[in-house]
Amino acid sequence: MSTKPIRVGLLAYGAIGSEHNMAVQNTSGLILAAVCDTKPERIVAAREVAPDFVGFSDANEMLDSGLIDLVVISTPPNSHFHWAKQSLERGIHVVLEKPMALTTDECDQLIQLSLDKNLLLVVYQNRRFDSDFVTMRSQILSGAIGEVYQFDTFVGGYSRPCDYWHSDSVVSGGAIFDWGSHFIDQILNIINDDVAHVSGQNHKRVWTHATNADHAQVTITFTTGKQATFVHSDLAAARKPKFYVLGTLGAIVANWNPQAEPAVADLPAILTLHRHDGTSQIIEPKKLDEFEFHRSIVDYLTSGTPMSVSAMQSRNVVAIMQAAESSARSNAIPVVLQMRSSSSSRSVL
Repeated sequence: MSTKPIRVGLLAYGAIGSEHNMAVQNTSGLILAAVCDTKPERIVAAREVAPDFVGFSDANEMLDSGLIDLVVISTPPNSHFHWAKQSLERGIHVVLEKPMALTTDECDQLIQLSLDKNLLLVVYQNRRFDSDFVTMRSQILSGAIGEVYQFDTFVGGYSRPCDYWHSDSVVSGGAIFDWGSHFIDQILNIINDDVAHVSGQNHKRVWTHATNADHAQVTITFTTGKQATFVHSDLAAARKPKFYVLGTLGAIVANWNPQAEPAVADLPAILTLHRHDGTSQIIEPKKLDEFEFHRSIVDYLTSGTPMSVSAMQSRNVVAIMQAAESSARSNAIPVVLQMRSSSSSRSVL
């Protein structure tokens, strides 16, 4: 525990780099000490937000510099394990972008290493803090729709996937791993029952330039009989709601905001609470404090306050996605899954 500012290094400054940079600038207790990217123009972009840091083009040089206490790893998913391991072995706290890694074995190695080194290891599950999800979760916890027994999620539309690494299954882990890292985390944050089995299905039918599936579905069946689904599609000419949640006393439907077409994921969904008596109402999304996740890092490292996101939670998301990919290779035959309990590791580690 320390009262000194936590020196942050950003490893890769891609699409989400400025988000982390802004969070560091607006979070007391964090200072940006270093940024590493192989593209000089990205270092220039980082300096537009925060000019006073040391720039690197070699990741090992930044990790060996002694300038940072914590690294935010925003490299492509297939390199997360490597760079997280390299950082932890050097005694550096680690924040990873999603997914934590591409296999549970890699996740388990990182968790054990963080415990052995007494270091923070956590995944930036930023969609856990989206205003529509936080508002919906609050309604569910208040008992507004009774006990949730079915939770369906969807993202996508009908459009050509990008040519970047997100569409390369070797790099991204596949369509299930891309958005699934967000939505399956949200599912497990609503339904925390033990998982009985997982099934998955991938369709490759139109977009031949990309190796990710064009349409992917994951079905999670819990030991209590509750179910949840996640669908990520680039072939859906008609979108499903973002969230469709059924409870014993009502339902919540979150429809995509048409004002954000075509990037509907950029705005909070429109939440409607449906009661069992046939009445309904629009629920206004909560106004959230910005940078809550980054403040919780400071609170944990300076005073030991537990974080709401844990590495074990993110590891279990990977376990479900890995099982779903395995099921998809067998035409959706369910895979029985043993999840690890967060109690098997200390607090957020």
